[in-house]
Amino acid sequence: MRWLTYLVKCLLCGFVAMQIYFVIQIALWIGLNPASTAFQRAERWRLCSWHWSCPVYSEWTPYDKISNNLKRAVLVSEDDIFFQHNGFRFEDMKKAWEKNQQRTQVGSSRTALRGGSTITQQLAKNLFLSSEQNYLRKGQELIITELLELTLSKQRLFEIYLNSVEWGEGIFGIGSAAHYYYASTPAALDRDHAAALASALPAPKCFDKPQYCRKANIHFPTRQEFILENMDRVALAPYSSAKSSKSIKQ
Repeated sequence: MRWLTYLVKCLLCGFVAMQIYFVIQIALWIGLNPASTAFQRAERWRLCSWHWSCPVYSEWTPYDKISNNLKRAVLVSEDDIFFQHNGFRFEDMKKAWEKNQQRTQVGSSRTALRGGSTITQQLAKNLFLSSEQNYLRKGQELIITELLELTLSKQRLFEIYLNSVEWGEGIFGIGSAAHYYYASTPAALDRDHAAALASALPAPKCFDKPQYCRKANIHFPTRQEFILENMDRVALAPYSSAKSSKSIKQ
């Protein structure tokens, strides 16, 4: 029995140490920009392995240098009440849980979990976690999400998200995406370009390269049209009276 108690203590200490690491790392991002994310590093390894020269692009753009068109378009696409919630959308999470249960009963345990994730939850996953989808990883994602919301302002969270999210194979952040797709800057993105880029976020590799579209069930022109129709209805700051848009149905 002693060995079991010792093992439990070791696991508990390891868990606590990991959470302390997350807290310290997040606190540093109050004033420092993340150099990379766990997802970026995984993609770099997948694409380049040990090679120094690598087709992975990322450049940081300050929040005030990013077009409001792009900010509004991304909110419509991914999380229309981002500035109003505290990191979670419990109704969406409940629906995702119910769909997961249905798919588990019908299919195999290998079936990917549906997320119902907010922008903060997506950021937590991209910054720290692997792409593996299971309930243990989802639990850690929820803890990190809470830490992010408690430590960083909403504007800072959105800034980090826009500079780290994937916009195509090896393309990370709005600075790289604006240059890659439109030879433009994030500040100069018009409504159409912003809506097109926001429509890509659920399946960025498919948006970039057709060979990745076999697993993507999304029609980008329809999504882009929906985003354009709803861009003026989302709020860019907390406690705004602006009406939120309806959920996009893919």
